[in-house]
Amino acid sequence: MIMKFGAIMQACRERAGLSQEQMAERLHRTQSCISKIEKDKKVPDMSTFLLWVEATGAKDVAVAFLCGMDGISIMQNVMQFVGG
Repeated sequence: MIMKFGAIMQACRERAGLSQEQMAERLHRTQSCISKIEKDKKVPDMSTFLLWVEATGAKDVAVAFLCGMDGISIMQNVMQFVGG
């Protein structure tokens, strides 16, 4: 099973303790836009991705993607901190 990009971005947002509404405000997007990204119905452009990384403190995730780490491994690392 291939991990969807949106699920990883959602996990980063949740790890940062942000609601979709809060994320939308920080990225100057709509809540609907954030929802579509997280459900893989919309692919974020690079500037949105970088803003998301900044807003969630997910530089570790960005580096993992750039280094070619698979989605499952990224998700396992992100989920270690969700709810903690």
